[in-house]
Amino acid sequence: MEVIKANGLDFAYLSAGPEDGPLALCLHGFPDSAHTWRHLLPELAAAGYRAVAPFMRGYAPTGVPADGAYQSGALAADAIALHEALNGGSDAVIIGHDWGAFATYGAAAYAPDRWRRAVTLAVPPVNAMMGAFFSYEQLKRSFYIFLFQTPLAEMALDRSFIEGLWRDWSPGYNASEDIGHVMDCLSTPDNIAAAIGYYRAMLDPSRLIERYAAEQTSASTTGERPVLYLHGVQDGCLGPGVADPDTVLTHLPPGSRAEIVPDAGHFLQLERPQDVNRRILDWLS
Repeated sequence: MEVIKANGLDFAYLSAGPEDGPLALCLHGFPDSAHTWRHLLPELAAAGYRAVAPFMRGYAPTGVPADGAYQSGALAADAIALHEALNGGSDAVIIGHDWGAFATYGAAAYAPDRWRRAVTLAVPPVNAMMGAFFSYEQLKRSFYIFLFQTPLAEMALDRSFIEGLWRDWSPGYNASEDIGHVMDCLSTPDNIAAAIGYYRAMLDPSRLIERYAAEQTSASTTGERPVLYLHGVQDGCLGPGVADPDTVLTHLPPGSRAEIVPDAGHFLQLERPQDVNRRILDWLS
């Protein structure tokens, strides 16, 4: 594990591959860690990429931001700053799952000259899912988002709660190793508050910080770099109805692709690593 400073934070990260290879920046979501990319990093390295998976802002051992910024624009700014700090070129690619997908949409749209292609998993563009998000079935799945707006959130977010989310979101997957990594990332009250802060910034405009306004806007625009979008058919967090490929494609740049991955839930990169890795490497090549 290494550490690099970007956007005013010390980011811890995992890496694989040649130092002079094109950068492949891999961004995790909630409740997860950089270890979620443990199957993909060596495959990217074998393909010649310098694959880097940072722990996202607020997730130990990465620092907790002093300004309390957790909006999508801040995540996009982090990705752009990491590209700069890691000496990425215009041949870099960016891959994001869950909250990492929000960061990927924003970074690719705001700074298209920094990225050749993008991949997102499990969270479609926000404009693509708005209609289906407010269905009764999806609102039941999204209960945790509304819980996280309350003062009870910090007490609720313990190991048992996280185990329940993984069990519901990726049915049948043994997440014991991953949950151990998550608990390491959320080892202090400040880290727990940070993870919840992502969701509070999502629904509370007062938490949006002006310095990230441009990146925030980019996170909900189409952009120009082609995107591969992957969604597990058994995703218990965002049901497949929220990620209909035809609908998703209308909100992605020209040349993009949207695919449903069989026998996979929300953490599809861990549940079906060979299938997902093949799709990603084929897309990047």
